[in-house]
Amino acid sequence: MNLQNKIMLITYADSMGKNLKELHEVLNKHYREAVGGVHILPFFPSSADRGFAPMRYDKVDEAFGNFSDIESIGKDYYLMFDFMVNHISASSEYFQDFLQKKESSEYKDFFIRYSKFWNGEPTQEQIDKIYKRKPRAPYIEAEFEDGSKEKIWCTFCEEQIDLDVTKDKTKEFIRRTLKDMCRHGAAVIRLDAFAYAVKKADTSCFFIEPDIWELLYDIEKIVKEENAEILPEIHEHYTIPMKIAEKGFWIYDFALPVLTLHALYNHTGKYLKDWLEKCPMKQFTTLDTHDGIGIVDVKDLLPDEEIEAVKEQMYSQGANVKKIYSSEAYNNLDIYQVNTTYYSALGNNDDAYLLARAIQFFAPGIPQVYYVGMLAGSNDIELMERTKNGRDINRHYYTAEEVEKEQSRPVVQKLKELMVLRNTHPAFSLDGTIEVSTDEDKLIITRKFGKESITLKANLTTYQFDVK
Repeated sequence: MNLQNKIMLITYADSMGKNLKELHEVLNKHYREAVGGVHILPFFPSSADRGFAPMRYDKVDEAFGNFSDIESIGKDYYLMFDFMVNHISASSEYFQDFLQKKESSEYKDFFIRYSKFWNGEPTQEQIDKIYKRKPRAPYIEAEFEDGSKEKIWCTFCEEQIDLDVTKDKTKEFIRRTLKDMCRHGAAVIRLDAFAYAVKKADTSCFFIEPDIWELLYDIEKIVKEENAEILPEIHEHYTIPMKIAEKGFWIYDFALPVLTLHALYNHTGKYLKDWLEKCPMKQFTTLDTHDGIGIVDVKDLLPDEEIEAVKEQMYSQGANVKKIYSSEAYNNLDIYQVNTTYYSALGNNDDAYLLARAIQFFAPGIPQVYYVGMLAGSNDIELMERTKNGRDINRHYYTAEEVEKEQSRPVVQKLKELMVLRNTHPAFSLDGTIEVSTDEDKLIITRKFGKESITLKANLTTYQFDVK
C-alpha cells in the first residue's frame, strides 16, 4: 500500500501485543479508522539498541514473526521500515567475516579503517572537528583472528559499526537491501542516522555537502523504481531538514514537540505560530518517538533562555520526569534529549495532552503518533529501573489485554476521535493552507482546502479547545 495522508503509528513489533500477528489484530480491532500507516521500528535480527544494530535485513527476528506477517499488515496500513544507512551490527556476518579474514574478506570494503581514512592517526584538531555523540574519537579497536588490532570507525555504540557508503560493495548492499524492503511492503523507508553516513577528513563528518546529496539522490532513485518514498532522519538545527525539504524530500518536524510544550507550559502560542507558518507541508510531525524529546531541534526557534526554561519545566511540571533519567546513570549518551513520555511531560493531564495532539493534527504534514502516546501512557519507571536505560521510560510493553483495557479511558477515546477526524476531513489535504493567530493565551489554527475549512480554537491556560 502506498503512502497516504493519514496518521501513522510508530511502534515496535512487540509493544502492542507480543508479536506482529497480535499487533495486526490489535490495530484492526481498535484502530482501523484512527491509523492509516504503521512505522514498525526495526524488526530484523539485531544485537543492540532495540533493533537499531541490525545483523541482517533478509529476515524478520523470529520472536516477532516473519515477512508474511509484515506483508499482511501492509495490506491494511501503509508501512515504514528503518534502514540504518550509517551502520551494521558488529555481530553481523559481514563484520565477523572481516575480523576473521581481514584482507581476504569479501566485506573488507564495508568498513572505515582509521589507518586508511586518516593516513595514520587523526590529530587532536581533526578529532575536535567531528560532530560526536561520545566524548572521544569515534572508533572501536577491532581484534582480528590473526592477532592484529586496528581502529574501525564507530559513531554510536560498540555494536553499531559504521559503513563506508563510498565503496561499490557497500553501494550494492544498500541497493539490494532497499529493493527487498520495498518488495516486502515498505511505502516509506526511514534513513536512520542519515547525516552521519558521509565522512571526510578535516570536517565535522556530519551532513557533509555536496556528498550527502549524492547519497540521498542515489537512495531516492533506488526506491522510486519501486514506488516508495524516503524519509531522512536528522536531529539537528531546523535549517538542515528545511534545506532537505527545499529539494522536495519528506522530512521530520522534530521542533514541534518542544514548541508545543512551551506553548502549554507558558500559555502563549507566539513561537509556535511562527513555526507553524514556516514549516513545510511535506513532512511527518511528531510529539513523541522511541527516543527522548529532542532539544537541539528548537535552537533559534525559541530563545536560548526559553529552551532552558522548557527543560526545567519538564522536570518541575512533568510527572516523574527527573534529570537523572536523562543522564549517564541511565545510559543516556545523548545530551540533547529528555527521557519521558509526552503524557507525563504534561503532568499526566488529560486536557493538556489532548490539546497537544489537536495542535499536532492541525500542524502541516502527516502526524505520527507513538504507541505509548496513542495510549496516553505514563512514565514506566519500573521498566527503566530494570534495564537502567533511560529511554525505556517511554517503551512500555503493552499486552493485547492491556491495550484493550486502555480503550476505556476517556483520554484514549477522545484521542481516537481526533485521529479519525484528522484522517477523514478534506481540509487537512497536504495541498491546502494553514492560518494561525494568537492573542495572549488564545490560539486559533485553520486548515483550508478548496471550499473545505476546519478550525481549532484553544485556550493555552485552561487547555480547553473546540473544533469547528
